[in-house]
Amino acid sequence: MRFRALALAALGLALAASPSRAQEVTLKAIAGFAEQTAYTKGFVQFIERVNAAGKGTLKINFIGGPKAMPPFEVGNALKAGVVDIASVTGAFYTNLMPEADAWKLAERPIADLRKNGAVEAMDKIYGQKLNAVYLARQTRDTPFHLYLTKPISKPDLTGLKLRITPVYRDFFAALGGTVVQTAPGEVYTALERGVVDGYGWPIHGIFDLGWHEKTKYRVDPGFYSVEVSVLVNKATWDKLNAAQRKILSDAGAWLETDATDWKAYNAQETEAQAKAGIQTITLQGADAEAFRAKAYEAGWAGIIKQSPEHGAKLKDLFAKAP
Repeated sequence: MRFRALALAALGLALAASPSRAQEVTLKAIAGFAEQTAYTKGFVQFIERVNAAGKGTLKINFIGGPKAMPPFEVGNALKAGVVDIASVTGAFYTNLMPEADAWKLAERPIADLRKNGAVEAMDKIYGQKLNAVYLARQTRDTPFHLYLTKPISKPDLTGLKLRITPVYRDFFAALGGTVVQTAPGEVYTALERGVVDGYGWPIHGIFDLGWHEKTKYRVDPGFYSVEVSVLVNKATWDKLNAAQRKILSDAGAWLETDATDWKAYNAQETEAQAKAGIQTITLQGADAEAFRAKAYEAGWAGIIKQSPEHGAKLKDLFAKAP
C-alpha cells in the first residue's frame, strides 16, 4: 500500500509539472514602430486577444516600441531571446536575414503564399538565421510611395538625397538617388534641415509621425507591398505546449485576415494627404511602367545578390504568377 501511495504521489507531481498544467507563461513583446502607428495599434489588439484567450495559461507583456528599443535592434533581441515576440518589418533586420526583403516584393496575397509554400520556405530561413518562427503578417493591400520636398517629372532621382530603410535602397539608388539610412525618429529633423529631399514610406502613417508638415509631394503609382509581421523566438515557441501555441496561432490568423480593413484605411489616408496640401505627382504611361518595373527589378536583384542560395526560389514563389 505504501508503494502504491508513493507511486500515486509521484504521478501527481508529474502531472502538475506537465505542459498541460503548467503555470501561466509570460512572454515579453516589443514593437518596431511607435505606439501611435497603425502597425503597433494592431499588435496591441493582438496582444489583448492573446491575453483574453490565454488567461491563466499564456500572457504577453508589451514592453513598448522604439522608445524601449531601437527598431534596428529588434531582430537581434528576438534572435537572442531578449524578447519572446516581436512586431517588426523585415527591413529592420535584413543584416541578419536578407531574404526578409522578399516580403515587400510579394505580388500574391498572403493566403496564396501560405498555399504555394512561400511561407513555409521563409519559416525555415527564419529558424536558421533569426532563431524565430513566422507567426502572421499584419499588413496587406498597402503600397509604398516616394514623398518629396521637391518635384520630379519623370522616374529619375538624380541629385536628390533620400532617406531610406533597406526597403528602398536598391530601387532609389537604381534611379540615381543618393540614399541616407536613418531611424524613423530622425526623419522630421532631416527634412526640416534639408539633409534629405524626401523619403520612402507607406501610403499611411506620415500623420502619425508629423512628416506631413515637411512633405510637399507624393509620387504615384505606389510600389511594393508593406510588410509588418509577428515573429516568435523559436526557443520560446518550442517550450510552449500545444494549447499555448494555438492561442498565438489563432490570434495571428485574426490579425492577418480580419483585424484591419487596410484598403479603407489607405483611402482615408490618401484623402487626408490631399486635404493637408500634399500634391500628387502622377507618372503616366511608359514612365509609370518604368518606375514600377525598376522597383521590382532592383528589389529582386538585391535579394538574389545577398542570398544566392534562396533568392531565385523566393522570386518564383512571391512574384506574380505568369
